[in-house]
Amino acid sequence: MRSSKIIQKCQICGSVQFKDILDLGYLPSVNDFQEIKNDQKEQIFFPSKLVQCQNCKLVQLSCIVDKEILFPSSYPYTSSTTRILRENFSELSQEVDELINLDKDKLVCDIGSNDGNLLTYFKEKSKVVGITPEDIGNKAIAKGIPTIIDYFNKDSSNKIIEKFGNPDVITATNVFAHIDNPNEVMENISFLLKKDGLFIIEVHYLKSLIETNQYDTIYHEHMRYYSLECLNNLLASSGFEVFNAKLINTHGGSIRVFASRSRNYNVSESFYQILENEQKFLYQENNLFSYKSIVQQQKADLIKKLIELKNKQKTVFGIGAPSRGTTLINYCGIDESLVSNICEIKGSHKIGKYLPGTSIPVLDEAILFKEQPDYVLLLSWHIAKELIHNLKKKGLRSKFIIPLPEVRIID
Repeated sequence: MRSSKIIQKCQICGSVQFKDILDLGYLPSVNDFQEIKNDQKEQIFFPSKLVQCQNCKLVQLSCIVDKEILFPSSYPYTSSTTRILRENFSELSQEVDELINLDKDKLVCDIGSNDGNLLTYFKEKSKVVGITPEDIGNKAIAKGIPTIIDYFNKDSSNKIIEKFGNPDVITATNVFAHIDNPNEVMENISFLLKKDGLFIIEVHYLKSLIETNQYDTIYHEHMRYYSLECLNNLLASSGFEVFNAKLINTHGGSIRVFASRSRNYNVSESFYQILENEQKFLYQENNLFSYKSIVQQQKADLIKKLIELKNKQKTVFGIGAPSRGTTLINYCGIDESLVSNICEIKGSHKIGKYLPGTSIPVLDEAILFKEQPDYVLLLSWHIAKELIHNLKKKGLRSKFIIPLPEVRIID
């Protein structure tokens, strides 16, 4: 069985003309945590190069890894544990209600529904169904949220239609860039959704990624990094019209896009404003291709700071082991001599394992408050304010290292 493939043509338009943006070298699957034991298994590393199609401007990874490797049934991510996501999904459900007046006759389907976090906010007003390939979908079922445990494709779409009917609303939050072959995804969306239905996407936003030097969100689960222009063109090719777009704070900077085939909605001013701003920033000012040198400097700055602290015999722990942390640690070449361990909240399945691609152990955060290291590296830097507040409240006296958008020390 092949485990990956190097793309020969653009994932959307089929062009073979690419321009390199950034090469992070070879990275492991970001959720391949291995048990801490003497016979540590070999890990597979995959090319991690970001390129741009010179025809349709889509920014994408040059290597696609098999979904069975990236999203096994044991896939560990849970969306309910992050406050900012819960607040975001609550807001999204309210916006949908304002648009179509949710009721018990309407069906909302969430692709990549995970533990049912988003659908809990729709469940009181409408019928819901989720689809996710991971075992964690059983947690949603236990909460009374019907869930198809499968990958999203034509067959699983048929299962939904047969059992629940065609949805009035389909959501794809932080999953639209995870599924191979976006044109086929849109075919299945068109097949599944009611003709006058509402389709909502939330994805990492390319302009935010470049503005904040977010090389750490580049990993193989994220096959594409969308601008509004690319999203608009992709949806238009399947008969959808984007009528609203807004920037949101999730995952360090994302975009929420509303689309429909019914033409019943007026196109918002924010859609035009976001489109204009991104075209100025990404193309007229050429920030996209100066991004590489900035990221390389960011890497150098972080390593320099960690080496300085090591030479001063300061202790540095990491906090949090998110997917983005695996990219940052591996790309920067950080090992256990610079960051002795990564701390996770009690109960995390990652405790007692190594951060992928490294021999840095993931430990219960109790050690953090017991040993009070001189510094802690925040790998979930995009929610630094919330984390720092919570950790200080628990009694942590360490200084904090914020790695992005620039390296900072916070007392």
